[in-house]
Amino acid sequence: MELAGRHVLVAGAGVTGKSIVPVLAELGARITVTDGNAERLAELEGLGAELVPGLTEPPGDVELVVTSPGWKPTSPLLVAAAEAGVEVIGDVELAWRVGQLRDKPPVWLAITGTNGKTTTVGMLESILRTAGVDAVACGNVGFAVLDAVRAGHEVLAVELSSFQLHWSSTLAPLASVVLNLAEDHLDWHGSMEEYAAAKGRVHTHSRNVVHNLHEEWSARLADEHAPADARRVAFGMDTPRPGELGIVEDLLVDRAFVADPATSADELGTLADVRPAGPHNVSNALAAAALARAYGVTGEDVAKGLREYRPAPHRAEEIGEIDGVRYINDSKATNPHAASGSLRAHLNVVWIAGGQLKGASVDELVGSIAGRLRGVVLFGVDSPVIAAAVARHAPDVPVNSLPSGDDDTMTAAVKAARALARPGDVVLLAPAAASLDMYSSYGARGDAFASAVRVLRDGAGETSDGG
Repeated sequence: MELAGRHVLVAGAGVTGKSIVPVLAELGARITVTDGNAERLAELEGLGAELVPGLTEPPGDVELVVTSPGWKPTSPLLVAAAEAGVEVIGDVELAWRVGQLRDKPPVWLAITGTNGKTTTVGMLESILRTAGVDAVACGNVGFAVLDAVRAGHEVLAVELSSFQLHWSSTLAPLASVVLNLAEDHLDWHGSMEEYAAAKGRVHTHSRNVVHNLHEEWSARLADEHAPADARRVAFGMDTPRPGELGIVEDLLVDRAFVADPATSADELGTLADVRPAGPHNVSNALAAAALARAYGVTGEDVAKGLREYRPAPHRAEEIGEIDGVRYINDSKATNPHAASGSLRAHLNVVWIAGGQLKGASVDELVGSIAGRLRGVVLFGVDSPVIAAAVARHAPDVPVNSLPSGDDDTMTAAVKAARALARPGDVVLLAPAAASLDMYSSYGARGDAFASAVRVLRDGAGETSDGG
């Protein structure tokens, strides 16, 4: 990829743009950056790029456009570039091409899906590092993949969003997995089929294509996008057949990356090694193990890496226990599919939910977990939709719907949940919806929950001490 002297247009001056510009400068490109936000654009001053606000078509001599993942394919600038025959790529594709210029290109292990990506990539990083591999989790997880490439790491455990994959064409990971697929980001892609097609691109040039036996879309995308010469590996929650990873009693077992899959198997640890607990996280652990095994990691290191993994905040994060009731923050469950996995990990749950559903249906979710619900506490713009689903599928479950706009809504929600819970229950924040109607991010929502629980716990302790 020869960029010296070529004119490259960067679309977007946010976090991604800030990582793209220095790389292009190192490669000797002539750089123009455009963004609709003049203040954000001004933050790139001094990096050697021409800053032009609000472009709707590329300058005539531009030979390549590198876009930030938030820009939709329907953005006038990107449409105009495509019509002019100018290639449009994203930061992930640029990172791949830059990496291939190195004497020893980094190995990519790529993870995508609607839910579980960050947990899986974290587990994978832990396994690889336990095995002594110079590896780093990067991509959509927060550390830009371009920065990871520039840092010279040996192996990249890469979390990829559908936005990033849409703009990738030559990416060829050593191993790839689509964990699952559910309705999400349809406003960006336009349809479920286009969303799925973007996810499937992770497999297009992969050497080891991994899929989830219990997720129809995962298997379908592997079938549709895997190269003819790729190794196919499946994982699931049952006894594995040759070519699969699975569960035998309480053991995680590999019958894919072994000398003779027909007659041999390797142990990869136990169910107790997987944290947080729950079937969805066991599934994530098997996916991480499959990618690590594709790289050559031993079963012993898989088990140790899983034991040493600690989940990131706001992902099934236990905040504390009050009067025999556990309080768990899974604010990252921003759609019904993610909330389902979290809810299924517990038997008796007071569910705190609500926010922006973005058009997603919650009937299937509520119907599938109705028997686990002790009570439901709702807030946010789409709480009436969830309340109606609970009324249809769990009419005997008490529902407390809180008014939106109150600065203390989360504190009220936690107090309402405590009133519904009994010793041995779990109060679970798994909103099944986005947060931006009330909070700046799912992280801010999770922080508010954690703070409310701690205030409640401290108050309970003071009351007990005073008695």
